[in-house]
Amino acid sequence: MKRKTDRRQGAAAGLGYGILAYVIWGFFPVYFKALGGVPPLQIVCHRIVWSVLFLWLVIWWRGQWGSIRDALHDRRAVALLTASALLIAANWLVFVIAVGHAQIIQSSLGYFITPFVSVLLGFFFFQERLRRLQLISLLLAAVGVLLLTLQYGRFPWVAILLALTFGSYGLLRKIVTVDSLAGLTVETLLLGPAALGYLIFVSWQGSGAFPAQESQTNALLTLAGVATAVPLLLFASAARRLRLATIGFLQYITPTLQFLLAVLLYKEPFTRAHLLGFLFIWSGLCCYSYEAWRGVREARQNSQ
Repeated sequence: MKRKTDRRQGAAAGLGYGILAYVIWGFFPVYFKALGGVPPLQIVCHRIVWSVLFLWLVIWWRGQWGSIRDALHDRRAVALLTASALLIAANWLVFVIAVGHAQIIQSSLGYFITPFVSVLLGFFFFQERLRRLQLISLLLAAVGVLLLTLQYGRFPWVAILLALTFGSYGLLRKIVTVDSLAGLTVETLLLGPAALGYLIFVSWQGSGAFPAQESQTNALLTLAGVATAVPLLLFASAARRLRLATIGFLQYITPTLQFLLAVLLYKEPFTRAHLLGFLFIWSGLCCYSYEAWRGVREARQNSQ
């Protein structure tokens, strides 16, 4: 009885952590809109540099130096984490550029598409069998992207790049045998020297945004590491406590919030053609989510 109660309490805590992580990510456009005067590459470099400092403090507080040492001594892990670090940095850069150029609807579209990318990567790399509803969801999403492409008059590169980079990042982090905190710390550590070198270079040139005359800009750039790392750590805590199906449903909080911010707060254009394209994608997500939930339920019944 006590074990069941502990499991329920853990699930409740995990649900809270997960919702908080996705809500923070959902409001990221507000954060980076406030840094509109800072070049996107400098914003990403500040995210990396300040993340290194913050994560090292977390590692020190938890006493997990051994996990960092083990990861750095594993050549395969270092190679995979280097690739994943480049992917997440590219994802951050595309996102910041999208926010700065009033393309938040496209960025939300990218994160709506990400689950479909994950399904395809699972099929090609792990030979995961695609069920009928998964195939239907992929076809619906493809139709939605096609309609949005016709509406934009050009291919939605922002959305596709965000989906591909984040989906591929998830693939590599699934392959590498390093826990989430150590992996994120090593990723930022690998990128840290290049990011710091670039910031020193632009500062020497006189085009650096930090330190700025506005205290708000200095504060936002300094806190970029905390804003980057905290939701990732919350997500890792949630993932340990929740079923994958629950995580799958929660992940739509972020693009939904970004979509609402784009339309309601930033007044980005949203026409009937946009609505039709998103309806196809949302329909695909419903099929995808139902299939994921049904798969988890069948697995639990078979294990009993």
